[in-house]
Amino acid sequence: MTTTTAPEAVLPTGANKPEIDAPQAPLAARADGRRNLVGLTRGEIAAAMTALGEKPFRAQQIWRWIYVRGATSFEGMTDISKALRARLEERFYVFRPAISRHQTSTDGTQKWLLRMEDGAEIECVHIPESDRGTLCVSSQVGCTLTCKFCHTGTQRLVRNLEATEIVAQLLSARDALGEWPPPEQGRKLTNIVLMGMGEPLFNYDNVARAMSIARDPEGFGLSRRKITLSTSGVVPMIRRCGAEMGIMLAISLHAVSDELRDHLVPINKKWPIAELMAACRDYPGLSNARRITFEYVMLKDVNDSLADARALVKLIDGIPAKVNLIPFNPWPGSSFECSSWDQIEKFSDVVAEAGYTSPVRRPRGRDILAACGQLKSDTERARRTHGA
Repeated sequence: MTTTTAPEAVLPTGANKPEIDAPQAPLAARADGRRNLVGLTRGEIAAAMTALGEKPFRAQQIWRWIYVRGATSFEGMTDISKALRARLEERFYVFRPAISRHQTSTDGTQKWLLRMEDGAEIECVHIPESDRGTLCVSSQVGCTLTCKFCHTGTQRLVRNLEATEIVAQLLSARDALGEWPPPEQGRKLTNIVLMGMGEPLFNYDNVARAMSIARDPEGFGLSRRKITLSTSGVVPMIRRCGAEMGIMLAISLHAVSDELRDHLVPINKKWPIAELMAACRDYPGLSNARRITFEYVMLKDVNDSLADARALVKLIDGIPAKVNLIPFNPWPGSSFECSSWDQIEKFSDVVAEAGYTSPVRRPRGRDILAACGQLKSDTERARRTHGA
């Protein structure tokens, strides 16, 4: 493992749990009054150019510089006149979060602790594989949920991330991976999973805007099938997600009875399993080609019996789906143990025999706390450690 570290920032004070889709106050403007272009749509950038008395095609030039060539300032935008570049520099900037820490696992997984302009910190992770490279993106600073097996769930919610800050995670990853411009083949960043810190459906508008930028064919150009949103079960937003974003859906399930899921995933008390399964069956565009992924963390002697496996198969009957079995990834202070490999294989066999693909997710980045359920900003870890 290799680590580089920058000075820590102090997290802002916590916030109460927001209502679904509650308006998010924008971050304070820069003292110099300049406007951030990252996270704006092409139409919004075109409107900004029109306000400067420039032709709308300038927006296309700037867009490609930001999302195809990775420009972080206007100085290098060589097909724009020096005079216009100077005017743009006076009024706008291209946002990048500061990197507080960059860690590389022995398996090649990379994790970045990113510091936003208000000092809030989040983590994102790049997972390289032979045929793809997946970026695990955060949607909130902290988390509204308190899932018992998840390290992030022990961190208080601070606020939602703005679309700018979600998109900036992609930009920062491409910076680190050296993918400007992105190659035609052999890309290191091919997929996005909204499985980092936070519940993305509690920050729907910002997530939707950021993913529309990620899908733009003139920018990142990722297809809907290359983007997966994972939710713990915010039932009222699931249909809207499918209808408007049309991306892949993953359900953080982890239990087959309301009694156990109420304990492991407390949001279940508000939207129990029956309502969650109904929302899954109603997910727009659901088909064998567009299956729902059910995520199931394997907890020794908690949810890993063969009776649980049979109940899981019955629960998802009729839903085009696959089941991702996730060996529990330990973190400091956790009270759970991972199921034995033998038990995980037996569980997987029951699911597979019922006709469902049931891959066992290979833990990646455990040595740097970058695996599923391990993300938590370092400033929050320090706060907890010192009892603040």
